[in-house]
Amino acid sequence: MNLAESKVGTRAIYQPGASSIEGLPTALQMFHAHPPVMAMPHWHAQVEVNYVMRGTVHYRMSDHEFRLNAGEMCLFWGGQPHQMDESSDDSLYAGAHLPLVYFFRLRLPISVSSRLMKGETLLTSATDAADRENFTRWFRYANSGDPAKAQHAVDELLLRIERIALEPYSMTSQATINLDGDHPYPHSSRSVARMCDFIAANFLHDIDSVDIARAADLHPKYAMNLFKRSTGMTLSKYVTLLRLSRAQAMLMSEGANVLQVAMDSGFGSISAFNKSFRHIAGMSPSDFRRDIRLVTTVPAGAFRN
Repeated sequence: MNLAESKVGTRAIYQPGASSIEGLPTALQMFHAHPPVMAMPHWHAQVEVNYVMRGTVHYRMSDHEFRLNAGEMCLFWGGQPHQMDESSDDSLYAGAHLPLVYFFRLRLPISVSSRLMKGETLLTSATDAADRENFTRWFRYANSGDPAKAQHAVDELLLRIERIALEPYSMTSQATINLDGDHPYPHSSRSVARMCDFIAANFLHDIDSVDIARAADLHPKYAMNLFKRSTGMTLSKYVTLLRLSRAQAMLMSEGANVLQVAMDSGFGSISAFNKSFRHIAGMSPSDFRRDIRLVTTVPAGAFRN
């Protein structure tokens, strides 16, 4: 499926930026709004949960597509390029973007988390009136400026996501995953979460698998195997994805210099940046910057501290 073929017309268009999920790849962010269509596929280093409260939306993923109607919910890994190319005039949705450090603390069946990380989408219509009220309140609490309320919203949201697996749901593919059992592995999940914690705090620096394993008190080889088994990707790929997510948003800043973006995103060279960016986006950073500026521009200085 060629995601670039999707047509978005002249309607409101999603505008990524420094304060968005791309620019803050390690932050848990909640949303409650009319979903604007996306002019181009994007990606981010969080798991995304969407609950459609009104209207209908349509998503195009790298190898499948799906439509969500009012009262339906989905869960997918944002590290794959994806695009919302349809959003009805009356649509309203709510949800969150969960960094992996939160995702791997969830008590989900290992088959669910593994299939999500391999690019499948979980779909469910097992929702009720309480979800409408709860998602609205969680968004309000998360943006209240009160740390206690914000934490309460996060805790309740995570419990709600865990409940998805206790009720009817479907995955976009029925491919068989070879796993020993269908229950969470709490010790493994804690180790993966500790690795994600360290990576989140240090991905802009020069870190390797030895550094990451040491932070989780694991042998490097075991750490690499555990992370790959849990997420479907290597440690280095996850670090690269965080850097690319950050770089993607920086490239949208007016006057962004590709070399400077590469350095500021944690890449050691422009060649490594170009190769990694082309692998996920299907185009060079320069071409991405050119194309995205046809539809949106982020003010200069948006990334300054």
